[in-house]
Amino acid sequence: MELNDEVTINAPKARVYEALNDPEILQQCIPGCEELIQHSDTELEAKVVLKVGPVKARFSGNVELDKSGAPDAFSLSGQGNGGAAGHAKGGADVILEETDGVTTLKYTAKAEIGGKLAQLGGRLIQSTSKKLAAKFFKKFAEVVEMAEA
Repeated sequence: MELNDEVTINAPKARVYEALNDPEILQQCIPGCEELIQHSDTELEAKVVLKVGPVKARFSGNVELDKSGAPDAFSLSGQGNGGAAGHAKGGADVILEETDGVTTLKYTAKAEIGGKLAQLGGRLIQSTSKKLAAKFFKKFAEVVEMAEA
């Protein structure tokens, strides 16, 4: 499964990049995030509760950041385990472009799932993933824009 989208954030690229690397901001924005611990500059550990159709699960997992293209681009990859509900792994490539103090954040995300979640069907997983991504980026834009104001 692959998701592509973009969001406009009324803040300079440097501020958006900084926020994307701030565990406190990310925890506020990730739907269902109970805990986000930064182990190093490139490693995070997350605990997230998600409901996909009839399946509700608590996932714990690790996320690794690749900041080699910073601040214009970076990538992240991770995997999580939801116990009986299944497991997920995936990643995203993010590109930041600034025009007149406004940043366009473009992303391409890929995910693979297994276990009970995989049995729910691709359309349900796809629509849930789109909703979760949209919710994250909407909240992220709000938090960054409020900090800029």
